Amino acid sequence: MDTIFALATARGKAGVAVIRISGPHASAALSALGASVPAPRRAVMRALKQGTEILDDALVIRFEQGASFTGEEVVELHTHGSPATVTAVLRTLGDMPDLRLAEPGEFTRRALENERLDIAQVEGLSDLIEAETEAQRKQALRVLSGAIGKRAESWRSDLIRAAALLEATIDFADEEVPVDVSPEVLELLDRVDNDLKREAEGVHAAERIREGFEVAIVGPPNAGKSTLLNALAGREAAITSEFAGTTRDVIEVRMDLRGLPVTVLDTAGLRDTDDVVEGIGIDRARDRAMAADLRVFLMDETGKAEGLAPLEGDIVLRGKGDLRGHVDSAVSGKTGQGVPELVERIAAILETQAARAVTATRERHRVAIVRALTSIDLARNHVLGGLGLDELAAEELRNAIRALDSLVGRVDVEHILDEIFASFCLGK
Repeated sequence: MDTIFALATARGKAGVAVIRISGPHASAALSALGASVPAPRRAVMRALKQGTEILDDALVIRFEQGASFTGEEVVELHTHGSPATVTAVLRTLGDMPDLRLAEPGEFTRRALENERLDIAQVEGLSDLIEAETEAQRKQALRVLSGAIGKRAESWRSDLIRAAALLEATIDFADEEVPVDVSPEVLELLDRVDNDLKREAEGVHAAERIREGFEVAIVGPPNAGKSTLLNALAGREAAITSEFAGTTRDVIEVRMDLRGLPVTVLDTAGLRDTDDVVEGIGIDRARDRAMAADLRVFLMDETGKAEGLAPLEGDIVLRGKGDLRGHVDSAVSGKTGQGVPELVERIAAILETQAARAVTATRERHRVAIVRALTSIDLARNHVLGGLGLDELAAEELRNAIRALDSLVGRVDVEHILDEIFASFCLGK
């Protein structure tokens, strides 16, 4: 493999910048910078040079092959973080014949190829880099730690055991087999089946943690929706007016709510209208509201929102509470009346939804799990059907095992690698 290098920290002024070198010529590159090679995993100060000119005094750490992030020999240069220093060191490395600049995500891709990470862990690392809230950080770390791979290996072991039992009956089909293996096989299949169903059901909640929950504020025109959005956002995110129909499009505000990523949507007032533009906004409002994870209805005296009714779990309040006095179920973005209580209710509902998240976090994971469930169901039917269908059942179990193998990248993942690594920065 080529020896690659890149800046692993963000560009711009900083106290320290980390330049990573990975590959068979990593130590030779350090020597070419005029620095002696340190013992593995020992941080030492070295003067980095270009010929006789000193580029910087840097902290140098070397990792042996098989004991680094990429699985290759790695040298890290912890230089001063000035742009001029970083540019000088990178330029000097780029002039070396055995080195080249890394492509986005190439360090992580090498970790995958050298079996330091599986594909699910790579996805977890990508999520960790993008994490903005505490819930996202915790979920990404769980995936990066190999939680999916550990669970997949457990399910895989049970299915291999079940397939082996069935294949034993096939091998001895002409002899008297003293033990009926069906009860143990069915017990193994039921155990894996129950686990996989829980995982499949929890993917949606995990995806919402990754991508963010959506909460739509809906109701008739001039009910105080935009004022409430501004109160929640802590800034003038939406234009407010005493005239009905001011909001024509969906306005989105991203926020961190008890560690959960939440996008609050301010939507057009729901009413019958002959205004073509307002009508488009109302249609969009209904569509986004129905797709949201939670709806907050702000009602006026009529108690109606044209064309949209609250679903179970939605929050229904009276808007413009400052004009209604201190009545129950009233909220006012203008004075803040009821806003803290509303935030608590929204957070509690979304936390309940987030609690359903388990280990699998992506649609790709759900698809693989559903494939495995389908094969397990077919295998169970063959076992229960008897009539010498054990061979068909064993083949379905092999299909289920292949589906689970795709979770961690043993098979069928080449087509998603480019998409995953496209989101990585150069130094990762």
